[in-house]
Amino acid sequence: MVTVEEHTELTPLSPDSPTTTIVEVPHQELEQRVCPVITVMHASVGSGHKAAANAIAQAIDHMRGTHNIPEDVEIDVLDVLDYGRIHFDGNKTAASFTGATRPLYDITWRYTLTGRLLWGGGSGWSRIMFPSFNAYVEQKRPLAIIATHITAANVAVGARMITGVEYPIVCVPTDYETEGWWPHHEADLFCVATESMAETLRARRVEESRIAITGIPIRWGFTETSDAASTRALYGIPQDKIAVLVMAGASLPQPYVRFRAAIEQTIPYLRGFEDAHFIFLPGKDAEYASHLRAVFSGMKLENVGVLDYVDDMPALMHAADLAILKSGGLTVTECLCAHLPMILLGKSYGQEKVNTILLTSWGAGMHVTTARELIMTLRHLHNNPASLEALVINGDALRRPNAAEDIVAATMKLVGVPKKRHMHFAEFYWGHKPAHTR
Repeated sequence: MVTVEEHTELTPLSPDSPTTTIVEVPHQELEQRVCPVITVMHASVGSGHKAAANAIAQAIDHMRGTHNIPEDVEIDVLDVLDYGRIHFDGNKTAASFTGATRPLYDITWRYTLTGRLLWGGGSGWSRIMFPSFNAYVEQKRPLAIIATHITAANVAVGARMITGVEYPIVCVPTDYETEGWWPHHEADLFCVATESMAETLRARRVEESRIAITGIPIRWGFTETSDAASTRALYGIPQDKIAVLVMAGASLPQPYVRFRAAIEQTIPYLRGFEDAHFIFLPGKDAEYASHLRAVFSGMKLENVGVLDYVDDMPALMHAADLAILKSGGLTVTECLCAHLPMILLGKSYGQEKVNTILLTSWGAGMHVTTARELIMTLRHLHNNPASLEALVINGDALRRPNAAEDIVAATMKLVGVPKKRHMHFAEFYWGHKPAHTR
C-alpha cells in the first residue's frame, strides 16, 4: 500500500504490473502499523518534487521483495509542508517568484550559501516548526527517508536527531544542480543526475561514498516504446507531419505567463510550417485552452490543435518529434528519456537556468529567448530534420531511464547499517572552492 496526501493512481511499472492506488491518508489520521515503512518526502513547491517522489514510490512498490525491501513494506509519500506548525501554500509562494522578482530569486538560488559557508542540518528549528513530523517518526520508525526537496531533507535530519530513531536519509535533487541548503553533512546519500553535480558536492565536503550518479527519477512509461501511429490517431495528429508539442501549462498558470506570451507572438507564423503540426498542451488550465481554440479558429489555422489534460504523456511524447517547453527539471528529463528533442523557450532563472546551461552545453536542447528566435529555430529544424536526430543523440549521454529503481536500490543498501550520530542545535561549516561558478 502506498499512502500520500491526495488521491492519485500510479501507472504500473510494466504492462504486466498491477496498478498501484495511492490512498489519501492525512498525517493527523495515520494509523498505527506493524508493517515496515519507507517514507518518501517532497514539498508542494511546483510539481516536480512531488512527481519525483511518486516515481520513487512506484519503484519501491515494484521492487518489493527484492533489494532488501520487505514484501509487506508500506510506502508513505508525504508533503513536508503539511507537518509545519505554520501552514502556507508552497505553490503560491513559488509562483510569486515568476514575475518582476525573478532576478532576485535567481541571485538567491544561485549564490546564497553556494560557495563555502553551507548549512549542515540542525535540530532547533525542527523542534519549533515540525513537532508533528517528529511524532510521525517516533510512531512509524521508517526504514529510510528519501527526500526530493531541501526542506524535507532538513526536517528528516532534525527528526532523526531529536527522536534518536535511526534511518538513512537520501537526498534526490530534481534539477541539474545541487542547491546550498541541502543537509550536506547529515545526509547519508546524494543521488544526483550528472557528474557536474557530483563535483559540486565534493567541494561541499561530501565524501565519494555518499554520492551516486543515478539521474532524476521519472514515472514509468517514458522509456517504453509505444505505437506512435496509434497514439497519433487517438489524438488526431497527422501521421505524415512533424509533430511539435507546445507544453504551455501545468497545475499552476503563473510560471507560464511569459512563456505563453512568447508563444502567442509566434502563432500567426505557424501556418508557414506546412510539414509540421503543432499540439498545444495547456495542462489543467481550461480557460487558456478555450482561449487558444478561439484564436486558432479566428485565424483559420489548420496545422494546430489543442489537447486538454493528457493522462498518457509518455505515449504522446513518444509519438512527437519536437517539444517546446520551459526548462523544468522533471519535464526535460522526461523528454530526454522519451528521445524527444527540445527547444527551451524564455529567460530562465535559478534552477531552470542551470538546467538550460547543462542541456545546451551537451547539445541536447536548443535555447531561445524571444518569439523571433523561436521562429528562426523552428525554420532551421523544419528545413534540417537531421538536426533533430543530433539533439536526440546528444541527449543520450544524459539519459538515465532507471533512475528511480537505482535510487531505491542504493537506499536499501544503507538500511540497517549502524552509524554514529550526534545531535546539534545548528551547524554551519566551510566547504572548498566550488568546482563550478553558478
